[in-house]
Amino acid sequence: MASPASVKGHPIHAMLVPLPIGLWTFALVADLMAAIGGSPDWLSVAFYCIAGGIVGALLAAAPGLVDLLSLEPGPRRRTGIWHMVINLAAVAVFATNFLLRWRAADHAGPVVLTLVGVGLICVSGWLGGQLVYVMGVSVAPAEGAVARRQR
Repeated sequence: MASPASVKGHPIHAMLVPLPIGLWTFALVADLMAAIGGSPDWLSVAFYCIAGGIVGALLAAAPGLVDLLSLEPGPRRRTGIWHMVINLAAVAVFATNFLLRWRAADHAGPVVLTLVGVGLICVSGWLGGQLVYVMGVSVAPAEGAVARRQR
């Protein structure tokens, strides 16, 4: 089943999700660097990675919702709903993290929230992989891809 939110057969959601995943994962790296005695600048890096990840996640959410709404009721849709709910929870965790860091002078308090948020996106990413690689969501049939290449 091809994604209805795509550009020339490439699903937009899949194009956008690496941005928040990478930024939030690097925020955890930056927090850990600060925690082991690195420069306090690492906390600023984490702060801006969290902010960028929130923006990227919100951008990825719109085509993801289009894809979700195109699914028929059943196991695919249920898995998609869990994927969405966990992603929204991750965004809420990172938004809280961002606000706490914005208000705090040293930005060091909410490191645990970064770890929780990254844990959530790991679970959600696994569900996203289940949707694509096992259930075939947003994957164009092979004959459609061949026909497009021949044009």
